[in-house]
Amino acid sequence: MIITDFLEKNARLYGSETALVEINPSEERDKAVTWWDFNLIESAGQDAPYRREMSWRDFDRRANRFANLLLSRGLKKGTKVAILLMNCLEWLPIYFGILKAGCIAVPMNFRYASDEIKYCLELADVDILVFGPEFVSRMDAISDQIPAVKTLFYVGSDGPSYTEDCLNLMGFCSSSAPPVAMTEEDDAVIYFSSGTTGFPKAILHNHLSLVHSCLTEQNHHSQGRNDVFLCIPPLYHTGAKMHWFGSLLSGSKAVLLRGVKPDWILRAVTEERCTIVWLLVPWAQDLLDAIDDGRVDLSKYRLDQWRLMHVGAQPVPPSLIRRWMKMFPNHQYDTNYGLSESIGPGCVHLGVENTHKVGAIGKPGYGWQTRIVDDHGKDVVPGQVGELIVYGDGVMTCYYKNPEATAEVLKDGWLYTGDMAKEDEDGFIYLVDRKKDVVISGGENIYPVQIEDFLRAYSKLKDVAVIGLPDARLGEITAAIIEVKEGESCTEEEIQKFCMALPRYKRPKKIFFDKVPRNPTGKIEKPVLREKYCQGRLVEVQITG
Repeated sequence: MIITDFLEKNARLYGSETALVEINPSEERDKAVTWWDFNLIESAGQDAPYRREMSWRDFDRRANRFANLLLSRGLKKGTKVAILLMNCLEWLPIYFGILKAGCIAVPMNFRYASDEIKYCLELADVDILVFGPEFVSRMDAISDQIPAVKTLFYVGSDGPSYTEDCLNLMGFCSSSAPPVAMTEEDDAVIYFSSGTTGFPKAILHNHLSLVHSCLTEQNHHSQGRNDVFLCIPPLYHTGAKMHWFGSLLSGSKAVLLRGVKPDWILRAVTEERCTIVWLLVPWAQDLLDAIDDGRVDLSKYRLDQWRLMHVGAQPVPPSLIRRWMKMFPNHQYDTNYGLSESIGPGCVHLGVENTHKVGAIGKPGYGWQTRIVDDHGKDVVPGQVGELIVYGDGVMTCYYKNPEATAEVLKDGWLYTGDMAKEDEDGFIYLVDRKKDVVISGGENIYPVQIEDFLRAYSKLKDVAVIGLPDARLGEITAAIIEVKEGESCTEEEIQKFCMALPRYKRPKKIFFDKVPRNPTGKIEKPVLREKYCQGRLVEVQITG
């Protein structure tokens, strides 16, 4: 079985039912429009509508049209086609059209600057790029520097002169499925690592990985025909896509929300009758803060059908979940752990029945095996910290064109995650920290995530990050970067007093008040903080030492 089989099944069984809805909260227009209505609106130069929707039948037909457009250009099986779009109704049909043509889809981060776009296009050997109006200025800067990219398709009206009108050309192509033979072992997608330690690596997956992700997601969250999934994170990222795969497998509606404000989230849940919402930690925190300070009045929204809130993509502070469960006592809660190298979330899974273990990332997910090992690859005993490694059909094929990096993390089929973890007596896994983020101070291993979780319980704080700073005597010391909630004031003395409950060696030695930078998937950009706060100390250590 391949991933496109699920789409074709839904088109056949539920053709007239809604598959996807796109909501643009900044456009206060109540008119609902279809795919073709949108094309007419856009060509007339009007604003994007507040709400668009597409049926399963139209979804499949649009994917077929794009597949046939690619094949008409002579593309062969295995050709790479990149997507550089904001979340929109066109995104997934284009993605599935690439797969139906036997090509390899290459989703790209919409935060990439021009040089990063160029780097990734070249790294993945991309032949065709599909991009939208938000990226014109970035593409203008490099359009004459990417000769290997033979075609630039534009999704929108009045595209640059060097592009072709994608949607118009699709209208002349057949809506029937192209006769391309594929197997689950065929390459399907290249995702990019988050790139927080430099330029990203290209992660290659096959159709088996994608299908495995569908089965894992649906097993974990029991999506049924009546569920409605609210998708907010960017579709280029494995997390958003693979959680949506539960909707794909069950043939149920999903809503793409283009915005993260608390009232926008609650309005979308109310209007679309959403039952499942996946949030990143900052969004969940912002929503709770908005309720607490009165900016959001829950009585104005209809939320009784909302059954599940799950969080992932980064360590989840237990204090946040306790707040959420107090505010929404009838919600099921879940968290999923994964990496792009393991086709996204699900290789470790808490489970809605295990809220008494809040703080753990869970046990091996459906179809997955896990181990925690020392530096020699030997299993550690329960309670001891080691590196988490995972095994299953969702493990990547390789880092594309990077055999050295592949060999570092793939050993006998096991993926070495780079995350430090420990297992309790009940077999639940707790994430301790990233291996590269561990601070070694005076020979003692200190795990910043533990300190961050502790500090987030302080009511005045919006966010916190803990990093290591070079120190001539101890090697490293811990520093806490504190982001205070809007309207609150906080002093270093307050933080130090609060931290007295920590063991002495875990107490931050330096405290800075600043904004905590996060990437689009919610992960703290610690290299940015290290660069900002370590430079002066590096000179000091070199001179003193």
